[in-house]
Amino acid sequence: MTHTSFQGTQRLAAGSLAEVALAVRAALSADPQASILTFEDASGRVVDLDTRGTEAEVLARLPQEEPRGRGRPKLGVTPREVTLLPRHWDWLGKQPGGASVAIRKLVEAAMRSGAEELRRTKEIAYRFMSTMAGDLPGFEEASRALFAGDREKLQEQVRAWPEDIAVYLLKLAGS
Repeated sequence: MTHTSFQGTQRLAAGSLAEVALAVRAALSADPQASILTFEDASGRVVDLDTRGTEAEVLARLPQEEPRGRGRPKLGVTPREVTLLPRHWDWLGKQPGGASVAIRKLVEAAMRSGAEELRRTKEIAYRFMSTMAGDLPGFEEASRALFAGDREKLQEQVRAWPEDIAVYLLKLAGS
C-alpha cells in the first residue's frame, strides 16, 4: 500500500508508509511548525503519523501489514440474512444452483461491470480534493466535473492549482 505526503501544497514524499513516515519525520525535524498531511493512496484518507522519537521508534509504531500466506487464499463463506420480496425468492429458487449461486453470480457481474470501481475512484479523488483544495478557486466546478466524468473540464479547472495537488488529484481520478 502506498502513501503520499504534502508539506503545504508541495508533495513531500511518496511510497511505502515507512518511507513516507521517515520523510515526514525529517521534514518536521527541520521545521517543527510545518503543515504536513499524509494520504493513503488507495482511499484518499488522511493518515495520522506519530513521528516522535528515533527512526526505529517511528517505524515500530506504524501499523504492520499482515503477511500473506503461500498459495491461494481459501474461499470464505459468510452467512447473512437477506430480505427479499416473495417474487424475488421465487425467481431465485428457479435459477440453476439455487438462490446462493444466483446471488453470487449477480454480485460478480456487478463487480465486473466497473461502475462500482468508477464510483469508488471518484470518491477517493474527492476525499483528497476536499481536504487539500477545498478553498482553491474552481473547486466547485472541479467537483462537478469529477463526478460527471468530464476529464477535460476537470483538467481545465485544476490547471491553476498548485502543480503537485493537481497532478496527484488527476492520478487519483484516473485522468
